[in-house]
Amino acid sequence: VQLQASGGGLVQHGGSLRLSCVVSGSALTNYDIGWFRQAPGKDIEGVACISRRERDDSARVADSLQGRFTISRDRVKKTVYLQMDNLGPEDTAMYSCAADRRAGPCTLRGADVDYWGKGTQVTVSS
Repeated sequence: VQLQASGGGLVQHGGSLRLSCVVSGSALTNYDIGWFRQAPGKDIEGVACISRRERDDSARVADSLQGRFTISRDRVKKTVYLQMDNLGPEDTAMYSCAADRRAGPCTLRGADVDYWGKGTQVTVSS
């Protein structure tokens, strides 16, 4: 499976961005897909994830980001989106999507994922 993130850029404080993660080389039903971010000098942080199951759009968003970040999926386009609203400088980071083939709920732990895509940089000006 390959994952390609896009949609990052420079945005002003309070602005919004929508990131896209295109999945190829495998059906979307084979993996849970998650978004992670890493700011300079900091550990990888789980942002949001969404289940692979056909009739289940179960999703998780990190507690600290609920209300501002939303994850969704387009199965036809094999794309997972991360909508980010009311962005602040603290959201500046490299954002990457990843695939997890474990059973059970989708994960926000970077150590659990199996495949990583190349990230997209998000920079929020103050």
